[in-house]
Amino acid sequence: MEQKEPPEGRHFVGKKEVLIKAKRTFKTLGDRDVLIINHQGGFYALDYYCYHAGANLETGDIEEIGGKLCIICPNHKYKITLAEGEGLCKRIDKTNKTPVPIWYSKGVKQRVHTVTETNGDVYVELSKMPGWIESDYFQGEEGKEKRAKAEAKAEVDEGMESS
Repeated sequence: MEQKEPPEGRHFVGKKEVLIKAKRTFKTLGDRDVLIINHQGGFYALDYYCYHAGANLETGDIEEIGGKLCIICPNHKYKITLAEGEGLCKRIDKTNKTPVPIWYSKGVKQRVHTVTETNGDVYVELSKMPGWIESDYFQGEEGKEKRAKAEAKAEVDEGMESS
């Protein structure tokens, strides 16, 4: 059976059953590091590094917050919606007689990518959203250098703690 080339811009990331079993998969697509997540029967793809400080999101917990599925950055607990890439924060709604904490969007902070499935093959199309999004920083050279320095410092700090 002849396999057709996928439409331009789509990257094959794996077989559906393999990605479901893995739950989270790291891929470099073009020059972008992407995290593919399977959660509750849905696929999501977003930049691999947290927009805040470049932490690897692969080990972040997934929770429903304010009615939206979010990944929680393992380093600083930033909340990022899986579908839109919005940063969420909790603030007090002072308009109520009894102030109540409410989740608010800080806007799109993490670049998300489109996931499609065709005949058991899963593809990711990188975002074409115009403009700069905060997670773009950690995909560039300066961000990569900053991540490397932070990782080296963490290893030194870890070594000192175990001494």
